[in-house]
Amino acid sequence: MSERIIYPNEEGGVSVIVPANNTKLTVADIALKDVPAGVKFKVIDVSDIPTDRTFRNAWEFDFTNDFDGEGMGPEAFNAMRGN
Repeated sequence: MSERIIYPNEEGGVSVIVPANNTKLTVADIALKDVPAGVKFKVIDVSDIPTDRTFRNAWEFDFTNDFDGEGMGPEAFNAMRGN
């Protein structure tokens, strides 16, 4: 997959989720499941992730008006899907 999911973490930085290539879930489903409940997320292209990881703890993104949804967490996601 060439997409990544980013969301703000508790330390004030940005967390990145790398979806597995062999998943049957969509990127949107992965975001709903794996992003903590109520936390905004954005799906971006892998090319938008800085390649230099030296200052990765300083990565920032403004999720105020630019986000694709909010996470549900795994329990609510699985309940929604009937798992």
